[in-house]
Amino acid sequence: MMLARQRQQVILDEVTAHGAVKVVDLGATLGVSDMTIRRDINELVEQGLVERVHGGVTLPRSASVHEPGFSAKSELDREAKRAIARAAARLVRPGTSVGISGGTTTHALARELLDVPDITVVTNSLPVADAFHEGGRDDQTVLLTGGQRTPSFALVGPLTVAALRGIHVDMLFLGTHGMGIDSGLTCPNLMEAQTNQALVASSRRVVVLADHTKWGVTALANTIPLSDVDILITDAGLERAAQEALADHVGDLVVTRENREGLDDDRA
Repeated sequence: MMLARQRQQVILDEVTAHGAVKVVDLGATLGVSDMTIRRDINELVEQGLVERVHGGVTLPRSASVHEPGFSAKSELDREAKRAIARAAARLVRPGTSVGISGGTTTHALARELLDVPDITVVTNSLPVADAFHEGGRDDQTVLLTGGQRTPSFALVGPLTVAALRGIHVDMLFLGTHGMGIDSGLTCPNLMEAQTNQALVASSRRVVVLADHTKWGVTALANTIPLSDVDILITDAGLERAAQEALADHVGDLVVTRENREGLDDDRA
C-alpha cells in the first residue's frame, strides 16, 4: 500500500505529464477509491500544486503558458461542452459560412453541425476537419494550414494568418483558454493568439464558446477584448456574479441549462 505522500506524488506526476487527469483514472492507476483520491487532491489543492475541476484535476491557473493536450481536455466537463455546442449549433442556418477555431468545445460543435445542410466550414483545427470528413462533409470544409501545431491540434502561424486575409465568413465560433473582464480572452500560445485574431478579423460575427472553468483564467497572450464578442455561450456552472459581469461587456450572453424538456438556454 502506498503512503498518502507517495500517492500525491503520482497524482502530481500524472497532472504534470497530461495537464489534466480524471479522478476515476487516478483511482484505477493507484488502486484506491475515489474518496481516497479526492482526499489526496484536497491536500494538493491546499498546497497550491493542483486545481480541482469537475470530475478531475488540472495544473493551477497560474500556469499561464501551459495548455493540456486535446485528449485530456476532452474528458473534462463534457456535458457542459456538449450543451454549449448544441446552443451554438442553433445559430447556424443552411447556406452560411462559418469559421471554427481549435478547441474541445468547438470540436463538440462540429459534431452538432453535421446535419446542417449547405454550410461551408473554415477551420484551423485538425479534429474539427476530421469530424466533418468522417461525417462525409469534407467537400464543404476548408482546412487552414500553419507552421505550428498546438496541443489542441490547431494549426497556427503566418501561413494561416496569410490565408485568412482573403477569406470572409458569416460567423466565427471561437474557443478560448481563459476569460476575464480586464484580460478579455487569452490563450497560452502567441501564434495561436495571432491566428485567432485573424479569424476574428475575417468574420462578420464572433461567437465565443467557453465553459465556466475558463472564467478567471489568464493565459500568456491576449486574443480579443470582451467588447469584440457578439455572443458568448457558457454553462450554468458559471457563478451568477460572473454572468452579470460578462453580460455588461459582451453583445449577448447565453447561459445553457438543462430542463425536463431537454436543453434550453437563457439570455442575459
